[in-house]
This record gives sequence, C-alpha cells and structure tokens, in this order.
Amino acid sequence: MTIGLFGTCGGSTWRDKFMSQYDKAGIDYFNPQKDDWKPEDAEIEADHLANDEIILFPVLEETSGLGSLGEVGFSILQSIRLDENRNVIVMIDKNCTVEDEAVRNESIRMRALIKAHLKKLKYPNVFLVQNQIDMYELSRKIHAIETLRENLDKYRL
Repeated sequence: MTIGLFGTCGGSTWRDKFMSQYDKAGIDYFNPQKDDWKPEDAEIEADHLANDEIILFPVLEETSGLGSLGEVGFSILQSIRLDENRNVIVMIDKNCTVEDEAVRNESIRMRALIKAHLKKLKYPNVFLVQNQIDMYELSRKIHAIETLRENLDKYRL
C-alpha cells in the first residue's frame, strides 16, 4: 500500500516531515517532487496518482496551487471511478501568499470554490482536513485500516 504525496510542489518542504514519519513506521510512499525531474517521470507520477491507495493533496498558502487544485478534481474522479476503496485527503489553506496580486486573488477564489464543492460531494473516501497535522494523522489511520482489511482478505473464502 502506497501513500501518494501530491499537492504543493516547487520548493515546498512539507513532504519532509511526512516522509520521515512514514519511514519510521515502514509505510511506503511516493514523492513526485524530485530535484532531477525529467519528462519521462510524468508517466510514473500519473501511475501513482491513478493507483496509490491513499492520495494526499495539501494546497499550501506558499503556492498559487493552480496545478494542485486542478489535480484535486481529477484525482477524486479517478479514485471514485477506478476503486471505491482508494482514499483522497485534501487540505487547502484559505490564504495564498504569492507576490503577484492577480495570481494570489485568483488562487484564493479557486481555493474557496474547490472547498465549497468538496463539502457538497459527500463521497465516503474523500476527506477534507484543516491542517497538515490532521492530514498526517488521518493518513496513518486510513493506512492502518486498509492494512487490516488487506490482512483479513487473505483469510476470506
């Protein structure tokens, strides 16, 4: 079982804390943010986005998040269509701190719209959390439940 660490990229370091804790717990994860990213990595990333059992999507205030916000909708549709047992955890900061005022204002508008739409969806495997701590804790709980489910499946007739 793999946790996909999608969402805010660029120079963001939010993944470091998650990866450190997942490493300690022996949890597999996929980090799409690479220093030496090449176009051929896009296919690997797309495979993880379509197949990882747990997908994290934080959209932090340090980025405009336009790409991440678009991926949120795509990932939710993929997760529901491909496997009802996949889980998507979304966290969207209300504010955006990028310098360009027009981009910042558009990002804040899109963040509010995406959050409002997510709250209306009510899919059982899509979660909207308030902060990174909640995102991490929920990812660990879902991972534990899904691991237990996989282990139980070994014994089913």
